[in-house]
Amino acid sequence: MKDHPKVNYGKTGVLLVNLGTPDSTSWWDVRKYLKEFLSDKRVIEVNFFLWQIILNLFILTFRPSKTAKAYKEIWMKKENMSPLRYYTEMQTKKLKEKIKNEEIIIDHAMRYGNPSIKNTILNLQKNGCEELIVLPLYPQYAAATTATVCDEVYRSLMKMRWQPSLQIIPHYESEPLYIDALVKSINKKISELNWKPDLIVASYHGIPKKYFDKGDPYHCYCQKTSRLIIEKFNTIPIQTTFQSRFGPQEWLQPYTDKTLENLPKEGKKNILVVCPGFSSDCVETLEEIAIQGKNSFFKNGGKNFDIVPCLNDNEDHINLLKHLVDRYTLKK
Repeated sequence: MKDHPKVNYGKTGVLLVNLGTPDSTSWWDVRKYLKEFLSDKRVIEVNFFLWQIILNLFILTFRPSKTAKAYKEIWMKKENMSPLRYYTEMQTKKLKEKIKNEEIIIDHAMRYGNPSIKNTILNLQKNGCEELIVLPLYPQYAAATTATVCDEVYRSLMKMRWQPSLQIIPHYESEPLYIDALVKSINKKISELNWKPDLIVASYHGIPKKYFDKGDPYHCYCQKTSRLIIEKFNTIPIQTTFQSRFGPQEWLQPYTDKTLENLPKEGKKNILVVCPGFSSDCVETLEEIAIQGKNSFFKNGGKNFDIVPCLNDNEDHINLLKHLVDRYTLKK
């Protein structure tokens, strides 16, 4: 038809997806972010209607102030964004530079907050992406992370008349390039210290124990990553712990905060922490561990404390992301 609108086609879209972040440290933006995050049925597995009452009447009244304070501690003022958003943008930018293929459009989205998965997918489709490859930036699969990214991708596609084909890159907890990058980052940090760690704490984000009891494999994937790191790094003991628990129920143990409190009493007063489950530094690593955890450790008699930066946008991480994407884009 002569009057047929121009249709872009023939492209492949690669979508990096991270957890998300508030748009600012204001109470309202933080509340908006928390409401979306804590309304996810995969994150909070309780009676939905009862939870909405508790969430809106109590948690979203008091929690945003505490969370906003934490974000203010780590907010990147020059860039006017959270570290997680900054590093996700840099990962996207550097991956584009690394792949250099005009037929591949690389973009990023957040599961909660902006840019949204829905809007980013629509934009990729409008720019001619007939194929979509989604890379959730969670090395260890969990229903509350990787699966909920998939849920939102599926929901977005269900509302589209012209859907791209879809491939989702799975967990990569044992990918050799990932393990090598972690070991290299640990060694780099140790070389910068003027003291030797008595112990390396590998802290992963926790999940409620009942999720594990229902069959979530996350705990096993975390232990697998730690085991592979230990096999390549056997000069200093490594202990796996779990952080960021929320609410009164039991979560995966041992807890990171309790471990950091008790280590000095056990004679381990020189501690290095690494967070292998986070692809980018964020409020959980920079505020919860590097500030709160450090203060608690010193308060209980610790002598030396440091944290290994997440892989962020370093070259090893970009090479890993390219390797994961290449498996799907080079099959053509």
